[in-house]
Amino acid sequence: MKVLVSDKMDEEGIEIFRKQDGIDVDINTGLSPEGLKEIIGQYDGLAIRSATKVTKDILEAAVNLKVIARAGIGLDNVDIPEATQRGVAVMNTPGGNTVTTAEHAIAMMMALTRNIPRGTQSLKEGRWEKKNLEGREISNKILGVLGFGNIGSIVANLGKGLKMRVIVFDPNISSEHIEKAGFEYVTLDELFKRSDYITIHVPKMEATVNLLNADAFAKMKNGVMVINCARGGIINEADLYNAIKSGKVAGAALDVFATEPPGDHPLLTLDQVIATPHLGASTKEAQTNVAVAAANQIIAYLLHDTIINAVNVPSVTGEVLKQLKPFLYLAEKMGIMQGQLTKGGIKSVDIEYIGQFPDLDLKPITITAIKGLLSQFVQHEVNSVNAISLANGLGIKISESMSKDSGNFLHLIRITIVSDQQTNILEGTIFGKDDARIVRINKFRLEVIPEGHLALIHNVDKPGSIGSMGVTLGKHNINIARMTVGREDDGDRNIIFLSTDTPVSSEVIKEIESLPLVISMTIFDL
Repeated sequence: MKVLVSDKMDEEGIEIFRKQDGIDVDINTGLSPEGLKEIIGQYDGLAIRSATKVTKDILEAAVNLKVIARAGIGLDNVDIPEATQRGVAVMNTPGGNTVTTAEHAIAMMMALTRNIPRGTQSLKEGRWEKKNLEGREISNKILGVLGFGNIGSIVANLGKGLKMRVIVFDPNISSEHIEKAGFEYVTLDELFKRSDYITIHVPKMEATVNLLNADAFAKMKNGVMVINCARGGIINEADLYNAIKSGKVAGAALDVFATEPPGDHPLLTLDQVIATPHLGASTKEAQTNVAVAAANQIIAYLLHDTIINAVNVPSVTGEVLKQLKPFLYLAEKMGIMQGQLTKGGIKSVDIEYIGQFPDLDLKPITITAIKGLLSQFVQHEVNSVNAISLANGLGIKISESMSKDSGNFLHLIRITIVSDQQTNILEGTIFGKDDARIVRINKFRLEVIPEGHLALIHNVDKPGSIGSMGVTLGKHNINIARMTVGREDDGDRNIIFLSTDTPVSSEVIKEIESLPLVISMTIFDL
């Protein structure tokens, strides 16, 4: 088996390839897209970091490629849907740089607090500015941790070790789990109001883009300091600049920017801002860890058919995968829908398999459902290997059950989510061999194809309600591809599921929700 290493990797990972019988490794870094396309067809495995772009064109030329392993977490540089379609397993190395990123956030906080970069620069320029660089003590200050996943939880513990008072907000983790870990759970507004320092550890997604904006800064203490080692775009950079200039924010430590590299950025002109070029994962230990993990993943897959940390295929053998494939697809879509539907910290997930399922271990289906659920709110990539452990780490209780009586369906999957705010039930089935359908959302019976841009509308069951929605969407050039209507069994409400050719913007949602007979509108992106 031939493996290409196309990006610079730690030598320990390279040595693992070189010492492995049955593996021939080539190191060829710095290839142009054309150069990679020309040679990729001869390789079974590809080891990358962030520089190599595995596009559709590259995958079309990779006629023998079986596995791609990223020495790191992010996979923005890989066309995962295309790789999946072509049967190429895509793997990453979550956890290899978790501690490193958490430590960098603390280092940035300390450097910002004690003016270390400015002090260093002034001395190098021959100045002694001791009086102008007075810092603060962090002991007994309030550290607001925004996001309590793998990295955020480590930052919280490090802050506690520094004798800081740590408060935490994470809308997807129950307050009981955070408090059991020894930290105070607060609302987002409370975190803004009380924190002396705010450190960000949430994923970049629609709900978190510009999360820290002018309105958020207005709620904060005068003199607050902000640290972002998560993703660029979570802070509105123009609003941060204005908040620093006004004195509301005393300083910011940024490892990430909305555009990287940031170029001639206004924030970099401010003495109150310190910055690093996305160094959160850049330590010798982290780079060794991810290189070794990637090498072992490729070898395990090519020589032993063992899948480790795959993001696009569950950890099962090929024969079992064929039998479970329709149910895996359905379960993942149901998990994604539940993740977008459910509000509040999730406490439990109950998955019921009802009817005539294959006489196989159904655990991969459960894992795939959990993976779909967690993918909507955790910071890093979720895959079939780490989904259950991530859920357990978030304090989510998972249960499974089986029953032979499926009522009107040959086989039915029911997923019940309980959060600290609500309970949501989804049911799904397979029509024919592989046609996935959602057939129940809470009290409503309906039939929905779980794909594309979907909108769930609750409305009063009276004439004119559906027409008014259609007129509003049409006014904004949004075409309805499919519509399904379900009626509440014991009430006066309808549920309408729309599939649209283009996404529905937040402005259009507000306009539809303002219609007299519309109760609410929820958007799903599947």
